[in-house]
Amino acid sequence: MSNLRPIRYETRGPADTGLVAWDPIPAEGLVSGTPVQRGHEYFRDQTGTLTSGVWDCTPMTEKFGPYGVNEFMLVLEGSIGIVDADGHEEVFRAGDAFVIPKGSPLSWNQTEYVRKFYVIFDDPSDMVYQHPDDLKVIRLNTALELPPVGEQDTARYKGDVPDQHVHNFFKDVTGQMSVGVWDTTDMHTHAAEFQRNELMHLLEGSVSFPSSDGATQSFSAGDTFMVPKGTHYQWDSEGYVRKIYCIFQPSA
Repeated sequence: MSNLRPIRYETRGPADTGLVAWDPIPAEGLVSGTPVQRGHEYFRDQTGTLTSGVWDCTPMTEKFGPYGVNEFMLVLEGSIGIVDADGHEEVFRAGDAFVIPKGSPLSWNQTEYVRKFYVIFDDPSDMVYQHPDDLKVIRLNTALELPPVGEQDTARYKGDVPDQHVHNFFKDVTGQMSVGVWDTTDMHTHAAEFQRNELMHLLEGSVSFPSSDGATQSFSAGDTFMVPKGTHYQWDSEGYVRKIYCIFQPSA
């Protein structure tokens, strides 16, 4: 039986250590600023290509160029300006969630202190996005009216089948990473081994995860947590729940 558990993310890192200094950002990649960055990595998957945690940094502006990874971000404090090839700047502030696809041509313009949660997929493949529109920053509209979820395995539920809706805003070129918004009515599942890595940020409602040893973890609106692949997983929620998800389902 797996002893994995959902990992709760604290906005300033673990209480005992907080955020620790990371290596300096190379000066050759900067237009301005001498940024000081700190972070805490809450999760790294078995492939080593997926990492996730919390990061902060002082102001900086990076040189224009292709973004090196696929990254989901949830801004906790401050603001980030993303400048595209046409010189248009889109600003993301505390509470905003967005995705940058690997290879997107942009400049990171940060005029103030920033803190964020992140999920990075450092894709080692040579696969590339085929359409220019695939290489644009994607803002998640968390208030979007969601379409119904399609056909699903109803045997995994205890009791009534919940009414669920979902919109996927992003899927990477390998098909392993996806980001979107999902909701559900009352939902109770049978215990099973979780088949993917998933970061969840609850927008509304609350959920509990009973474990095989009798302990229960509970999360409510505003909480962010990672469920690792292989976790003994049983979802229990009463009432409406809405969340942002960032899923990584390794192909091998």
